[in-house]
Amino acid sequence: MKISIALSLSLLLLMPLTKGHSQNETPPSSKPHYWQQHVDYTMAIDMDVKTYKYTGTQKLVYTNNSPDVLDRVFYHLYPNAFQPNSEMDARLQSIPDPDGRMVNNLGTKAAPIYESRISKLSPDEIGYINVTSLTQDGKKVRHETQGTILIVTLDKPIQPGEKTTFDMVFDAQVPVQIRRSGRNNKEGVALSMSQWYPKLAEYDDEGWHADPYIAREFYGVWGDFDVKITIDKNYTIGGTGYLQNPNEIGHGYETGTVKKQKGKTLTWHFKAPNVHDFTWAADPEYIHDTLQVENGPLLHFLYKKTMPAANLENWKILQPVTEQLMQYFSTHVGDYPYDQYSVIQGGDGGMEYGMCTLIVGEGTISGLIGVTAHELAHSWFQFVLASNENKHSWMDEGFTTYIQDRALDAITGTNSDNPFTGSYRSYISLANSDREQPQSTHSDRYAYNRAFSIASYSKGSIFLSQLGYIIGEENLDKTLKQYYKEWAFKHPKPMDFIRIAEKVSGMELDWYLTDWTQTTNTIDYAVKNVDSEGNKTTVTFERIGLMPMPLDVEISYADGSKAAYHIPLRMTRGVKPTPNTTTVLPNWAWAHSFYTFEIDKPKSAITSITIDPRGYMADVNRENNVLKIN
Repeated sequence: MKISIALSLSLLLLMPLTKGHSQNETPPSSKPHYWQQHVDYTMAIDMDVKTYKYTGTQKLVYTNNSPDVLDRVFYHLYPNAFQPNSEMDARLQSIPDPDGRMVNNLGTKAAPIYESRISKLSPDEIGYINVTSLTQDGKKVRHETQGTILIVTLDKPIQPGEKTTFDMVFDAQVPVQIRRSGRNNKEGVALSMSQWYPKLAEYDDEGWHADPYIAREFYGVWGDFDVKITIDKNYTIGGTGYLQNPNEIGHGYETGTVKKQKGKTLTWHFKAPNVHDFTWAADPEYIHDTLQVENGPLLHFLYKKTMPAANLENWKILQPVTEQLMQYFSTHVGDYPYDQYSVIQGGDGGMEYGMCTLIVGEGTISGLIGVTAHELAHSWFQFVLASNENKHSWMDEGFTTYIQDRALDAITGTNSDNPFTGSYRSYISLANSDREQPQSTHSDRYAYNRAFSIASYSKGSIFLSQLGYIIGEENLDKTLKQYYKEWAFKHPKPMDFIRIAEKVSGMELDWYLTDWTQTTNTIDYAVKNVDSEGNKTTVTFERIGLMPMPLDVEISYADGSKAAYHIPLRMTRGVKPTPNTTTVLPNWAWAHSFYTFEIDKPKSAITSITIDPRGYMADVNRENNVLKIN
């Protein structure tokens, strides 16, 4: 579709703000007693682009849909992490492989000596939010800041089903860009404003989730946002939500004649229905392009005009590819539920937010497309299916990596038999080391950043691709769509997903969830031996690893033909759909280490026997998966 600068946003801006299914009541769910909290934010800030300081007011209406009486609430004050001696700073100085963006290497690549960048921040470079006033229903409440958490003790506990209103005044400073949020990133973007406001912590059936901001990502309360941002009139903003005053603003958002505003600032007014975060970025040198997805949202692209010409061209190439990605994800997971999405140059790599992403923009075209594909896919697996990333990061990062790899494989026309080979290589490397920890490890508790990354992204992706191996890929596709349908705008947990897979496939799968995500048990099956007597051949397989799996087997014959077999795993209490050309053998009970079956051909007719010929089983030693005979 033709790219149009300042494409008319009239359809976008006239869309009802209920798109996104805004609601104050507990949503229906397959869980009969499911509930979730609700927030409505009304915020106004005044940003000083010279000092990077801003003042703000926040009105927060909180609905307690839980069955519990709440006598305290907690807010996240994320910018406070960017101060010397914060927990984030301390962790950078203790983990053996800190994030390279957040440290200076005073040594060499071979013998690094890491220095935390946060530890070197001066008072005018740090980040902070200072809450100067807080009331509940008009009455002052006690509050205390501990690191990145504001603890609020309520004089009036919040009863089940009750609403209460918090009014806050705060002042803040944008830190030098170190991680995700900040000012003046390495590509010169002025303001990357993620996690910039006092954000109420989530309370669910596991209690409060007031995790300190140490390294990982986020978990938020669903709600509606009404945000006004006053800033220098030369700055263009992109981010979450729908702009309410486009003809007062211009900057490529106008739908008609722009009414020039007096003064040196503009006040941008956004509304965002049913999201669990609000992010924005601003720069005086942004180009703003738009592209309307057919039967989908309006795409915004904001990137600096001062980039080299080749990078500017990459951002033009990116735009129709983003449309293809949006259509792919909507087709294979579920419809994107909002009316806009923004791809914005900013941040420190790539990071997903509500209705937008911040990405660095000066790399190769393949890198730009790859990071956009990943961050856009998060709109389904984190910003609609809002799992707790601190506890189950693999449900977000892994599922996103899986669908990203599928989409890029299809869009580029590669059509690989296994587009997930990179994830398998990374996982097997970690599994064969001594550094793997279970995926159930809290995201901040991994001993190594590499172990976290592989567990979350690679092993999380394999969770799905390997599940397709177990239940059949068609059943996996149905499971993903049903999962999205049932759990959109909620907070699904691992068991919620696996129960849908069980219902779709008719198989028992709790063993898979347990072994793969809660242990470091590995898969290792081998072709043990082949014996022949007359015109019959006996094949024996061995289970070496602790983790059970069904087996796909391929036997190649000297005449060039092949035969496919499937050995079900007894504990699944079922069999995946198989082609008519596949012979389904009796099931294998896991506790038995060996399994034998017979072929009505002599050994001399066989050239090789292969376990899992397509490579979808994450076997940590594939060398013993193949036995060549003749």
